[in-house]
Amino acid sequence: MAKRRPFPSLVAVIPLIGVLFLVATPEVAVSRAAPGDTIHALLRTHGLPGGLLPRGVESYSLDEANGLLEARLSAPCYAKYDDGDLAFFDAVVRGNLSFGALRGVEGLSQEELFVWLPVKGIVVTDPSSGVILFDIGYAHKRLSRSLFEDPPECTPSFTDMSDAAYAARSKDWQGVPGLRMRRGAAGGEYLQD
Repeated sequence: MAKRRPFPSLVAVIPLIGVLFLVATPEVAVSRAAPGDTIHALLRTHGLPGGLLPRGVESYSLDEANGLLEARLSAPCYAKYDDGDLAFFDAVVRGNLSFGALRGVEGLSQEELFVWLPVKGIVVTDPSSGVILFDIGYAHKRLSRSLFEDPPECTPSFTDMSDAAYAARSKDWQGVPGLRMRRGAAGGEYLQD
């Protein structure tokens, strides 16, 4: 009579099940941020200035398979850059991240001559030029890369900006015929003279 082999214990089978599970499960392409990593550092490692997104980013994810970057803010907000440009960020900002570019952007708008235009893409074509290119749909805007090195503060509304930022913004509008800005109790409102 042949000697019967003992059935393997459960302890010996668990590692084997784990290996089979890993082999059978498709690879997950979402990259998670390591503790201490920020979206600003991620942008810099991809050849973009870190200040393209504001300080209010709570979390982000990057799908390494297709480059989809998704940044989640606590709430929609406004940010003012050093050159006086005002940007609006939705609660979620998405785009396809590649080295030197963020294309197919959703959730970001920029004010141009009192009109809000969606930003479709952000590209650094030549890092040595110090210029960054914004695709705002109807046109391309060339700006100094240095304006976007530090992440700006983001506030829930335009009128929540500091008095200094508010004064600087209203100063931008001086010389526009028939328009003046008055800051009321409920916030700023635009009045025609």
